[in-house]
Amino acid sequence: MSGDILFVYGLLFVTIALFVSDKIRLDVTAVLVMVALTLSGILPVKDVVSGFGSTLIMLIAGLFVIGEGLFRTGVAAQIGHVIARFAGNSEIRLLAIIMPAVAGLSAFMSSTGAVAIFIPIVVSLSREAGISQSRVLMPIAFAGLIGGMLTLIGTPPNIAVSTQLERSGFAPFDFFDFTPIGFAVLVIAMVYILLIGRRVLPERSTNTSTGTHPTFHDMACAYGFEEQIHRVRVLPDSPLIGKTVFEAELRKKYCLTVVAIERGARLMGSLRPVLAETQFQAGDLLVLASESDNFTPVCQTLKLEDKGFPYGLQKRFQQQFGIAETLVVPRSPLIGKTVAQANFRRRQQLNVMSIRRGDQTMAFDFATTELEAGDVLLVSGTWQSIENLAGPRNDMMLMETPREISEVFPNHAKAPMALFITLAMLGLMIFNVLPSVTAVLCGALAMVLSGCVKMEEAYSSMNWQSLVLIAGMLPLSKALQVTGGARLIVDGLISVFGDMGPMSLMAGLFVLTSLFSQFISNTATTVLVAPIAISAAQIMQLAPQPFLMTVAIAASTAFATPVASPVNTLVLGPGQYKFFDFAKVGVPLQVLAMVVTLVLVPIFFPF
Repeated sequence: MSGDILFVYGLLFVTIALFVSDKIRLDVTAVLVMVALTLSGILPVKDVVSGFGSTLIMLIAGLFVIGEGLFRTGVAAQIGHVIARFAGNSEIRLLAIIMPAVAGLSAFMSSTGAVAIFIPIVVSLSREAGISQSRVLMPIAFAGLIGGMLTLIGTPPNIAVSTQLERSGFAPFDFFDFTPIGFAVLVIAMVYILLIGRRVLPERSTNTSTGTHPTFHDMACAYGFEEQIHRVRVLPDSPLIGKTVFEAELRKKYCLTVVAIERGARLMGSLRPVLAETQFQAGDLLVLASESDNFTPVCQTLKLEDKGFPYGLQKRFQQQFGIAETLVVPRSPLIGKTVAQANFRRRQQLNVMSIRRGDQTMAFDFATTELEAGDVLLVSGTWQSIENLAGPRNDMMLMETPREISEVFPNHAKAPMALFITLAMLGLMIFNVLPSVTAVLCGALAMVLSGCVKMEEAYSSMNWQSLVLIAGMLPLSKALQVTGGARLIVDGLISVFGDMGPMSLMAGLFVLTSLFSQFISNTATTVLVAPIAISAAQIMQLAPQPFLMTVAIAASTAFATPVASPVNTLVLGPGQYKFFDFAKVGVPLQVLAMVVTLVLVPIFFPF
C-alpha cells in the first residue's frame, strides 16, 4: 500500500470524523479537504478546484433558480395547496402524499431537481400545519433518492450500469427494468418512515418560525368575522347591475363590504380591488364581508348566488389581498371624520372592515360614527396598498400585518410562464433533446428573462453552503480513484465474497457500493464498482444483470450522511439537521433496501 493511498485514507477518516463531530461547518471541512489535497501534491490545483466548474454544480445552481421561480410566482404554493387539501394538518397524511409525489417526479428528472422544487412546497405546508420542517424534509430527500431507482433515466448510476452492460456485449437495461425493485423499495420506505422512522426524526424549530405573529385567520377571529367572508356571483337579474359601489350603498343598507371582484376569470390572476367607481356587471364574482347574520336573505334580495369559498380559492385570494391593523394617531386629520367621509376606498384603495376602540370591537355606523385618536382600524385591500401605509404618516400608523404577508408571491402573474418553462425543461431532459445541465441552464435563463425571477433573487436563491460542500468533496472522490485506494478496497471484496456464492457477492457489492456512496459521488462509485461486478459475474459464470442492478440500487441508498448526496445536502440547512440525524433514520432504511434488493433482484434477473 503506497503512501499516497495511506494519506487519502487518513484524510477520508479525518473528514468523516469532522462531519460526525459537527464541530466545524461542513462547507469549511470541505475547503480544508481541498487545501490538504493541494498541499500534499495528491492532485494538481486545477483538479482540486475543478469541482466548482463541474456540471453537477452548474446543474444544482440552475435548479435553485428554477425552484425560486416556481416559488416567487406561486406555482409551488398552488401545488402545495392541492396537496394540503388532502393532507390537512396531519403529519402522517402529509408524508404519505408528498413522498410518492417527489419520487414520481424524481423518476423522470434529477432527484436533486425534484427535491429542490418540493422544498418550498413542504416548507409552506409544514408552516401552515404547525409541523416542524425537520419532520418532513428528510423523508422527501429519501423519496427523491428512491425515485431515482424507478426508471433508467432516474439517476446517473442507472445509466452507468446499463452502459457497462452494453460495453461488455450484453443487452442494456430497458427504461422500466428498474421499476419493480424501485417501487418495492419506495413502498417499504414509506411504511418504515410512517411507522418507525417518523418517531426518530428530530423536531427542531427553524428560522421560518413565526412565533406569536398572528395569521390572517387569527386577526379575522379577533374582529369576529372569521366566518363572514363570502364569495358570490352577481346574477343577470340583480338590481346591482349598472350601479357603482358608491351608488349601491351596500354597507349602509345591507352591512356588506365588497373586498374584491373577479371578472373575466383566467388562470391565477383575475382578482382586482374594488373602488368607489367600480360598476357591477352580470357574472361578476364578489368577495365580500358580511357584518350581519342575515346573509342568505340579503343574497336573495340582491340576486346574489353564494358560490362558497373553498380552501384553494381562499389561499389564492390571500396571495393578492390581505388585512392589517392601523392606528389613528393623535392630531390625525381623520379625527372627527366618519369612515365614509375619510373615503379610504378612494384615497388609499382600502376598505375599513371594523373598528376597535379601547379593548372592544364594536359595531359602528361608518356613516355617522366619528373617528377618535387611538382607534384601531382593521383595513383590507391589496398587499401593495397595505404596504403603502408603512413609514411615517400624519393620519394613521400601520400596526400589525398577518403572517401571510411574508408568503406573498410578487410575481404571481408570471405563474403560467414559470410552469411552461419548467415543463419544457423536463421535456428536454426526459427525451434527451439536450444534456441535463444545458436544459436546466436554459430554464434558469428563461426564468430570469421572462421576469419570473429577478437577477438579485436568483443570486439570493443559491444555497452556497451546499454548493461549496459538494464542490469541495468531489476532489476527494477523484483522489481515491487516482491513487488506487478505491480499487484496493473493491479487490478485497472480491477475494472475500467471490467463493461464497452469488447471494453473498450481491450482498457484498451492495454494502460496498452503499458505503462508498455515503461519502463520494454515487456516479463515481458506480463507474468504479460496475466493471468489478461484471468481471466477478463472468469469472463465476453467472449473468451480470443481477449484480449490476444491485450496484445501481445500492448507489441510490445514500441515506446515512448529509454529504451522501446533493439531495441530502439540500435539506440539511432548512431542516437544521445534525450529522447523526441522517444515520439514525437512514441506516435502518439502507438495511431494508438491501433486503428488498436481495429478495427481488434474483426473481426479475435470474443468475
